[in-house]
Amino acid sequence: MKSAVLITGASGGIGLEFANICAKEGRNLVLVARRKDVLEKEAAILRKEYNVHVLTLAADLSSLGSAKLVWTEASEAYAIDTLINNAGIGLYGEFVSADTEKEMAMMQLNMVCLTELTKLALPSMRARKNGKILNVSSVAAFVPGPLMAVYYATKAYVLSFSEALAEENRNTGVTVTALCPGPTATGFEKKANLGRSVLFQSRLMTPESVAMAGYKGMMKGTVIVLPGLRQKVMIPLLRCIPRSVIRRAVRYSQRPL
Repeated sequence: MKSAVLITGASGGIGLEFANICAKEGRNLVLVARRKDVLEKEAAILRKEYNVHVLTLAADLSSLGSAKLVWTEASEAYAIDTLINNAGIGLYGEFVSADTEKEMAMMQLNMVCLTELTKLALPSMRARKNGKILNVSSVAAFVPGPLMAVYYATKAYVLSFSEALAEENRNTGVTVTALCPGPTATGFEKKANLGRSVLFQSRLMTPESVAMAGYKGMMKGTVIVLPGLRQKVMIPLLRCIPRSVIRRAVRYSQRPL
């Protein structure tokens, strides 16, 4: 059976850049996103440009049970030796007034689906003694997130989960990487209603640079990847700052215009 890379949230942004990078390396792809028409359009470009096999699976991964359906179809077609859990959503605003259904969907997508796909992928990877898993977290994982409390908490889960699995799978042939980018120009801010936040008025990272940093780190087996000099400098400094100061600073940086 041919091998392939399974990428969620692959119709745009960082996920699509991962698809381009992997296709350029000659890897077959399984691309997952909600909109079938957009997926097929991008898949056609990848097939023509790189002469690789691309399977598209339209699925709303914030729905209960969707991860298992996606994995079943993907693993019947290919031996999935690389899993990139990129799909994720955010929600801006105070917790007390935020939409509960949207928060539950965010937790399902950002944490539960990611966990389930990882659980489904690991046994076959361990059996082959070969596999790579990359989970897209965020610099948000390192701090509390006033005005985006649930989103920041989901990314902290992704980071902690990925680090733990990296250690559990040490010396098995399987590596687990957490990619922790800063604000990136992917359209995420519009969907999360973050366009009015001060945080997204500063210079944003490009999805191309974030995906390339994540891919290189994943291939090396790096556990935590911090793309960009600002993130590499900022995160270690956080250990020296009182948490009370960090909380207030994050809220200030996310204040509405």
